[in-house]
Amino acid sequence: MSEDAGVLPKHHVATQSEKKVITASSLGTVFEWYDFYLYGLLATHISKVFFSGVNETTGFILALGAFAAGFAVRPFGALVFGRVGDLVGRKNTFLVTMGIMGLSTFAVGLLPGYESIGVAAPIILIFLRILQGLALGGEYGGAATYVAEHAPNNRRGLYTSFIQITATFGLFAALLVVIGIRTSMGEESFSAWGWRLPFLISILLLGVSLWIRMQLNESPVFQKMKEEGTTSKAPLTEAFGRWSNAKWVLIALFGAVTGQAVVWYTGQFYALFYLEKILKVDGAQANILIAIALLLGTPFFVLFGWLSDKIGRKYIILGGCALAALTYFPAFNALSKAANPALGTATINAPVTVTADPNECSVQFDPIGRNRFDSTSCDIAKAWLAKNGIDYRNVEAPAGTVATVQVGGASLMAPDPAEVSGEARAAAITAFQGELKTTLTAAGYPDKADPAGINKVMVVAILFYLVLLVTMVYGPIAAMLVELFPSRIRYTSMSLPYHLGNGWFGGFLPTTAFAMVAATGDVSYGLWYPVIVATLTVVIGLIFLPETFRRNIDD
Repeated sequence: MSEDAGVLPKHHVATQSEKKVITASSLGTVFEWYDFYLYGLLATHISKVFFSGVNETTGFILALGAFAAGFAVRPFGALVFGRVGDLVGRKNTFLVTMGIMGLSTFAVGLLPGYESIGVAAPIILIFLRILQGLALGGEYGGAATYVAEHAPNNRRGLYTSFIQITATFGLFAALLVVIGIRTSMGEESFSAWGWRLPFLISILLLGVSLWIRMQLNESPVFQKMKEEGTTSKAPLTEAFGRWSNAKWVLIALFGAVTGQAVVWYTGQFYALFYLEKILKVDGAQANILIAIALLLGTPFFVLFGWLSDKIGRKYIILGGCALAALTYFPAFNALSKAANPALGTATINAPVTVTADPNECSVQFDPIGRNRFDSTSCDIAKAWLAKNGIDYRNVEAPAGTVATVQVGGASLMAPDPAEVSGEARAAAITAFQGELKTTLTAAGYPDKADPAGINKVMVVAILFYLVLLVTMVYGPIAAMLVELFPSRIRYTSMSLPYHLGNGWFGGFLPTTAFAMVAATGDVSYGLWYPVIVATLTVVIGLIFLPETFRRNIDD
């Protein structure tokens, strides 16, 4: 498709029907994100009810399934529902994805626990989670395509930007419902059975969302193709089996979406992880600070969507990626000083060093949180230091050397698993961790960030900046993806790169960054992951990604 495909359609002010399309599509997508986030917010209660009775091996497999449902299966949902959307229509397809998501979420609220039906409980839960992941994989492409194909040519960025704020609104909705129910009924009742209510309430939201969406008509672009008999008969083959289109899928993935994904996950998720795990800010306080930044930043999704209609999508998205790559290290360094200055002082006055045989130090990549990393003395020392956000330096030791940790002038030897096993090993590890914690406290390392010492205004300002970068890369991305691909295979073509980028490159960011921190001891080292990915996106995008905002997408 050329960059200027013929005469542009007539521009016009938004009609009532178009406003209804935006509202209905956005509300439906908010609902689906609400469903998706509930699992994460209530993971502790879900694990207790469904996973507590299984053995360690089975628990590992089931936890892997739950994680995979959240991120890994989304591209497969994009393939399945993208194909259906290009074959039978946009409207009916995202009605189906919404129904699957909503009913799966409602079923979690009714599902008996392990004590009632045994191992069938976690297996059914994983099946429901997989359905949710598949449905989410089909929802975004459908909503974005549907809205864009209703929009006038000069307002696609603005119209689709309302889809982009739905993930944030869905998170807020889930938080408000959970906090409201938890507060009103008390922690004991909530833990016993009240945690099910947010899942059960979703059936009401599902009913309202489905009713609203059912009032809409099919996309005019798809309807025209259907009437003319030009819809695709084999969307997957056309989208990915022919190089003429497959190359644009790859360019969209590596020249736009991967950078957008890591900037999004860094600004909204890794920043929260960094505050809680590295800087030791109280979880509730960290959530409030992030929430304030999100509230301040959310309007900018729409602003950058609107701006992309005026000056183009490409350079706004790549500009956000470039700013992220250039400023993440100073921004997170400033965040550390503002949120926990005592930790920085201790790091300077009593630096921590780990002396170990490098061959005994594993890469601590653990996406499902089930690996204890206790098979070597090096892993025992590094795992605890990394999980507690302690910055340390590595010193290479001869083969066979038992790892030691030096804090200022104090030195502690980690347990050697080759010498102890079973309960004795567990006791030795617990004793070592306790002694290490005492030594760090004596050296001035704070157990938690002092609330009185947090510069809240500065923290919110830095978090707002990180969210602003998110809005730059995410606000225009839906319009760009829609415009890159021809109408007959648009749903299929745009959904896959979006969910590969966000589900895999973005979804694995926190665990990848943590593994990098554990390997090096540098609490900022994990930022190299988003910095490198964002930089590659800028380079690839500048060379290969076309500007799309003047395209006619009716072809």
